[in-house]
Amino acid sequence: MIIPNKHIKFSESLLGFGAYILKKISSESTVDFLWNEYQKDLSEDKYKSKHNFDNFLITLVFLNSIGAIEERNGGIVRCIS
Repeated sequence: MIIPNKHIKFSESLLGFGAYILKKISSESTVDFLWNEYQKDLSEDKYKSKHNFDNFLITLVFLNSIGAIEERNGGIVRCIS
């Protein structure tokens, strides 16, 4: 489920979810802020695939492990543009 295939849509994969999260990171992003943004976008049909909090955390770990995000002063910052 990390990458899409013929049975998993991009938005359902952790890679697609990670792309969504990267777009949502601002200068004051926290885990709570990003989760709430996702919940809001999901309820307004701005993001089509439902993920649970575990997938959200796994996606953050994945993004951190590839150097796309890091933690600074209790917040999450994007390392790539």
